[in-house]
Amino acid sequence: MSAYKDKKTGKWYLFFYYKDWQGQRKGKTKRGFKTKREALEWEREFLQKSDANLEMTFEAFVDIYTSDIQNRLKENTWLTKKSIIDQKILPYFKDKKLCDIKPADVIAWQNEIMSLKDKQGKVFSPTYLKTIHNQLSAIFNHAVRFYELKSNPARRAGNMGKERTKEMLFWIKDEYTMFSDAMMDKPISFYAFEILYWCGLRLGELLALTKEDMDIEKGTIRINKSYQRIKSRDVITEPKTPKSIRVVKMPDFLTEEIQEYMKSIYGIKDNQRLFPITKGYLHNEMKRGCKETGVKRIRVHDLRHSHVSLLIEMGFSAVAIADRVGHENIDITYRYAHLFPSKQVEIADKLSIERGEGI
Repeated sequence: MSAYKDKKTGKWYLFFYYKDWQGQRKGKTKRGFKTKREALEWEREFLQKSDANLEMTFEAFVDIYTSDIQNRLKENTWLTKKSIIDQKILPYFKDKKLCDIKPADVIAWQNEIMSLKDKQGKVFSPTYLKTIHNQLSAIFNHAVRFYELKSNPARRAGNMGKERTKEMLFWIKDEYTMFSDAMMDKPISFYAFEILYWCGLRLGELLALTKEDMDIEKGTIRINKSYQRIKSRDVITEPKTPKSIRVVKMPDFLTEEIQEYMKSIYGIKDNQRLFPITKGYLHNEMKRGCKETGVKRIRVHDLRHSHVSLLIEMGFSAVAIADRVGHENIDITYRYAHLFPSKQVEIADKLSIERGEGI
């Protein structure tokens, strides 16, 4: 018997042997169980997980999934996934055996999720429903790829919701100029928005900038990190993608502005953040500026779209734009295809000239 009662505390504890993933025999002790049954159930779950036994509960496999992938993801990415798992998936599947979950179970779960409403009394958007389903499917895919589950029941059940392309909003230069004039009463806001609009940085990239990232002589910004505020902590991470690591050339007027801004920050050290503010602060400033000027309301991230649209209007190629803003794939840049001017007439005219020159 591996479960024993502690005469001093009156509670049960376990001691048993198992083989780890390298096949080595190890001892395991666990204390504090109220009943013998509870202790033996914990032992059973532990042994199933150590053997990756598909008879384990879905909740037990989520523990394995968490152990396998959590350290491979950025903290904020994992917290988003964990929230969906804890709130939308585990309440339904946690006590079911992993190997017993069928497509019909997934369909029943989908129907339940689609009937839920948010705090405003609205059902979840198709995009969010798709995100929830994709997380469930990711867990089963992990079991299929690494723990020999025969098939993914979430994939067989089919998705719920759909991915919806959000409307791409942006400001033309005149709109941004009106907005930026209203920001001049708060220098930190004004200079932050100047970089976002004229350089196309992501918000996290802007907030991670330090004094040593700014080369005033060359007029460049080095981008090699991103800022997140997680659980009341400032967290600096790697940028979104490898292509996000880049050096961006500033226009001359912006170089002068940033030099002026840095001189105004008394005693700033090379490794200190230039903009010690939060995303929430800039969202509120955006709201304030739009209200004061009457320009249409867009998101802070839409300043990045505004920068891309400005470059397109100026005639730069998709390749050059992708390099400047750090798109991982040029296909992302081509999502702005409707903004690129049609070249059909120009192509036809040049072909006519070419044919004429050849005669």
